[in-house]
Parts: sequence; structure tokens; C-alpha cells
Amino acid sequence: MNPTNPAHQGAAPQQQQPQQQQHAPFVPQHMPAGQPVRFYGQPPQQFYQQGFPPNFPPYVMGPNGMPMMAQPGFAPPYMMGPGGVPMAVPQHPVQQQQMQQPPQQQQPQAQPQKQAAAAPAPAPAAAQPAAPVAAPASTAAAPAPTTAAAAAAAPAPAPTAAAVVAATPSPAASAGSSSSASSLSSSPAAGSSADWKVGLVAPVKDLRPKTEDVTNTKGNTFEDYHLKRELLMGIFEKGYENPSPIQEESIPVALAGRHVLARAKNGTGKTAAYLIPLLEMIDTGKPHIQAVVLVPTRELALQTSQLCKELGKHMGVKVMVTTGGTSLKDDIIRLQETVHVLVATPGRAVDLAQKGVANVTQARVVVFDEADKLLSPEFLPVAEQMLALLPPTRQVMLYSATFPVSVKDFSDRYLKNAYEINLMEELTLKGITQYYAFVEERQKVHCLNTLFSKLQINQSIIFCNSVQRVELLARKITELGYSCFYIHAKMLQSHRNRVFHDFRRGACRNLVCSDLFTRGIDIQAVNVVINFDFPKNAETYLHRIGRSGRYGHLGLAINLITYDDRMNLLRIEQELGAEIKPIPAVVDKSLYVASEAPAPAQ
Repeated sequence: MNPTNPAHQGAAPQQQQPQQQQHAPFVPQHMPAGQPVRFYGQPPQQFYQQGFPPNFPPYVMGPNGMPMMAQPGFAPPYMMGPGGVPMAVPQHPVQQQQMQQPPQQQQPQAQPQKQAAAAPAPAPAAAQPAAPVAAPASTAAAPAPTTAAAAAAAPAPAPTAAAVVAATPSPAASAGSSSSASSLSSSPAAGSSADWKVGLVAPVKDLRPKTEDVTNTKGNTFEDYHLKRELLMGIFEKGYENPSPIQEESIPVALAGRHVLARAKNGTGKTAAYLIPLLEMIDTGKPHIQAVVLVPTRELALQTSQLCKELGKHMGVKVMVTTGGTSLKDDIIRLQETVHVLVATPGRAVDLAQKGVANVTQARVVVFDEADKLLSPEFLPVAEQMLALLPPTRQVMLYSATFPVSVKDFSDRYLKNAYEINLMEELTLKGITQYYAFVEERQKVHCLNTLFSKLQINQSIIFCNSVQRVELLARKITELGYSCFYIHAKMLQSHRNRVFHDFRRGACRNLVCSDLFTRGIDIQAVNVVINFDFPKNAETYLHRIGRSGRYGHLGLAINLITYDDRMNLLRIEQELGAEIKPIPAVVDKSLYVASEAPAPAQ
């Protein structure tokens, strides 16, 4: 016994030394690459509770996280039981059911090849394989009464390759993807349609009524797109029941590899419309950046990366978010590890790529979310630099609610034969009711106080046109006795992140902000938007009021109009083709309060 070998550290009692010498450490050839996690030395404490003798290396990690011995004759789902006798790993009920369902006539076809690949190298000391194992459930329930000597005296053939294939979990399942059956393939045709949902927990169903903005679909389901099973599991756990109109139009086209130019209303599922096909195209076996998502604001980057992680959590996809205002050193350290999807603001993404820290030369797809903002004169040079760093065969997808001329010019230059999706027959959401209140500037705070007392606000977002007015108004609202946060672009990034997350989880009822919060921010509980300062153009107005009425729900938009704003109001009405009515003395609650609304913030 080599004392320097980690497999022999922690000397075992004398009676166990022959067993250590008999089972010399080696890498078992019959195990699929990347599936078992091998370790030497003392196994973790929980393994002792399974009846494993201490100081009896080498163990390897077997199916379902159970340990097993690395020796000839051991194949999944077997592990080392008491006394060195092999025993069956307890199987998940769904795994047992799936192991029994496959037709027997298909197994002999794959058996010769699998058996050849699974044949272990002959051991010099023990030429005979280990003893066979009885029924998995009964054997795992009670320790085997035989000893190691009895097992060596009564050898039997190793399990067949077909049995090994039927009982071996997939690499994704071994990596902790989910508790569903490992024998299920990623094809939707494998097993019944409900098998892969076993063990998954869907969120509480949202029973609030929805408008035609999200319900006017073709009746497709996510299974119709033949997505990976692990991706479908993430979609189910996120609570997505059926694709929205923009998702129905976008997902199959994006999966086909076409350039996409998609225009849809705020809050209709545009983010998932590009994240789902993007995740489907990710190959987790390749440790390089395969997709880049560009967004205009830091808060939107955090929100998008979180959704990407939730949808792809069963796939093992590695998502990284990086924005300006954060530590470049931390980003460099993170990029030394595997990253499949990079979500970033344009400036930081280009900076990392030009420094050679983020290798995007193999990225297959790039997404411009809120493309009208990213392709404005402010961001356009950086966006073009990013495209130049990507391979020429990359797929480009543009998503936004508004497409000015700059987007059309960019599309003509870089998106040849792009597939255009336009679901904007009307610009404003059907579920948002719009009012204006004609006031003097000095009456605005009093009017706001009246709205707080009269309206049934779940959560509200109040917009101002400048950073100074954001802080002043937030202080006034607090003095009136209402809970209030504020956020704007000149705050520290750590402070912005804290305010953003606290408001999302309902820690405060009202948020005062600048136009930083006009794009992409998805907070389902917001049912009232108040323009304390009226915006200067229709595009900003459209994005502001789109913070309420998310995903087809009801919302209320109230505009405080001064004498100087009257012409802007008329022009925006004409450009959007919408009528903004004067606010009545009593606002009907059915216009913005659903019968099954989320619990209001405290």
C-alpha cells in the first residue's frame, strides 16, 4: 500500500487492508464520460449513514448521488453495500416506471455496441465479476447478509449493457438538473406528455383576466416546438402555460436560424420570445460564449439574466451579467470560468471583448433588446463595434416596441433577408386606461396626494423628467406619510440594485424614478403609472405607461398636465392614435383592479 496515495490515507483496520489491496484505484471504463464524480480518501459523513464502511476507497459518485465502488463488475445503478457486497441503488418511482416501459425488442439492437464500450479492463487479482444483484427495491431496502468472501466465492456475470443503458441517468440529470426520470430523452416524444412534469413545482396560477394582447394566439404549446426537455421544465416551473402571440411568431423563426426583426407591445413576452430559442441553441458541452444579449440599462440586464437563469436552470446553462458601474476585476475573474450566455450593456460588452477577456468569436447569436434605444445615436457606434467582434455567420435578433428610422437603416445594412414580425396594429396596450388631470405646477403634489387616497394602488411608478425632481418628489411623498423609494441614473450602482430588488419583491408601494425605468422593467404588481411630469415625445410616453398592465393585465395611466404640456398631449394622442380622457371624479376600480390581483406591498 502506497502511503502517499490519497486513496490510502487514513489507515483502515487490519481486517480491511486486504480489501484495499484487492480493489486498486482505477477509472472504470464502463461509466459514461462526465457522469460519475470520483473522489478518494474518506467519503462524506452521509455515506456512512448508507452503511458504507469507512476508509474503504476508492468510491465514485453513482446515480442519484449515491456512492459506488470503482472496481470491475460494477455498473450503474449498483453501489458498494455493507461488507463490500454490491447492492442496487434505490430508484426514483418514475425511473422504475420508465425502466419497465421501453419495449424489450429494442434493447438487443443497441446491446452489442454498448456492451463493447462498457466492457471493463480485466483485473489482475479478481478475474471474475461481482455478484449479481436482486430486485432494486428489495435489495436496497435491506443490507445484503453475505460477506466479501462469499461474494468472491460466488461470482456471476456483470449486468448487460442494455440494462445499464436503461438504468443510467443522463449527464444532465447527474449534474443536478432535476428529479425527473433520467431515462427520459430530450425529445418530446419520449414517454407520456406528463412524465417530465413529475417532481416539478409550478408557481401559483395567475387568475387575473388577460386582454387580447396576449390571449389572441394560434393555440400552440411550447411542446409543439420540440424544445429540449430540460428547457420545457424551466418554462413550466416559471409558470408559462402557452406562448403569447410574439412568442408564437418568434420562436420557430429564431430556431430556424433566421435574422429576426420583431416589434410587439410592451409587456407581451418579448424577453422570453428570444430567450427560449436562444437557450435551445446552447450546447452546454462547449465551454465558450455562445450567445450575447445586449440591453440598454443595468436594471434590465439584471432582470434579463435572472429570467435566463430561471428558464435554463435544468440545462446547466452558465449565464453571466455584466454592466457598467461594476467591478471590471470581478468580471475578468468570472470569465475565467465557463460562460454560455453573456447579458450585458453595450459599452461593457465591447470593453471586455476588445481586451480579449470575453471571447465572443464563437458566439452563434446576438440579441438587441429594446433595439430602438440600442440603435439610437447614443449607442449605435458601440453596437456596430460589437457586431464587428462577432463571427460573420452570427444570427441577429432585434426586439422592441418602437422601431424608428435608425432601426430600419441598421437592419438594411446588417440583417440580410431578416424575418419581420409586427404585432403593433395599435400602439398602446388594450388593458391600460389613460387619463389626464389638468393642474397648475404648484398643485401637483396635492393632486398626487388625492390620487393616493382615492385609488386602490397595488404598486405604482411615478415618473419625473429630471434627477433633481425625482429626489424632491420622493421626499414630499414620504412627508405625506406614504412609503416611497426613488431611483435614477446618478445613484451608486449598488444602491440602484438594492432599490430595484426591494421594489420588485414588494417592500415598498411607490417608486419615483426618471426615464431610467421606462424600458423593459417587468413588475407584475404595478397597476398604476403616474406621469408627474409629462414626457416630451410619444416614444417615451409609450414605454412609461407600459410599466403597468404587464402581460395582458389591467392598468391605469394618469398624466398630470400643465398649461405648457397641452400641445405635447395633443401631439402624442395623434401619433399613438389613442384618446387620453380627462380623469373622472371617481375612477372605476374594474378598469385597473382585477378580482384576483396579487397581494399589495406592505
